[in-house]
Amino acid sequence: MKKRKQYTGEQKTKILRELLENNVPISQLCEEYNVRPNDIYNWKKKLFESAPNLFGVQSQKTKSKSGDQKKIEKLEATLRDRDEAISYLVSETISIKKNMDGKD
Repeated sequence: MKKRKQYTGEQKTKILRELLENNVPISQLCEEYNVRPNDIYNWKKKLFESAPNLFGVQSQKTKSKSGDQKKIEKLEATLRDRDEAISYLVSETISIKKNMDGKD
């Protein structure tokens, strides 16, 4: 019984790229790389089936980054408000102490 040849991901990608980008006929690819046509069709099918997952993950990362960015901006605004409140309270405390020291 003849053992089937195993192709690496790089080899499959190279063959599919020639098919899709260069419009090389499947029959020519089969002869050149000693591949069965059904294998090429199956690889192409897997490629297009997994494509939405690849783009979906990227979109979720982008959404996550924008959500994280919004959270960071909100926290920075909160810190600015707290810094302003602390600054106001310190200046009030200093002015009260000066007034108390001046009346003694």
